[in-house]
Amino acid sequence: MTFLTRQNPFSDLRTLQNRLFEPFFGRFNFLDDSMTTGSWAPPVDVAEDSERIHVKVEVPGMEEKDLRVNYEDGLLTVSGERQFENRDDRNYHRIERAYGSFVRTFSLPRSVDASKIMANYRNGVLEIEIPKKEESKPKQIQINLGSQKQVE
Repeated sequence: MTFLTRQNPFSDLRTLQNRLFEPFFGRFNFLDDSMTTGSWAPPVDVAEDSERIHVKVEVPGMEEKDLRVNYEDGLLTVSGERQFENRDDRNYHRIERAYGSFVRTFSLPRSVDASKIMANYRNGVLEIEIPKKEESKPKQIQINLGSQKQVE
């Protein structure tokens, strides 16, 4: 099984912040994901089978032109920006949807074939398929029955 890790350089700071400020302010998160990875972070599913790694990113309400997928030095980066449509004729009472830019980065194993990565966007879901190199796929080894040597 291949393991993908999300890169977050601020995780140690978050732990330190919680230890220092929790006695005074409770669990108030000064360094939440929106501050460390952009304005928001869309949910992601990562799955693997014997042929490829599958990544699904939920980005409803975005257009394909506002999304970017990049692979460099073993890192898969998905980024984009969702613009807020401010209409002057409306008086907004609540805004709960996330807007602005986002960046999600994942470490990929060396066993992937970067030249064949494919991305498709449909119904608000960005699907990325990352094929594995042929030599990294599991191979079934046939076991031969041993035969006794004949003595003449």
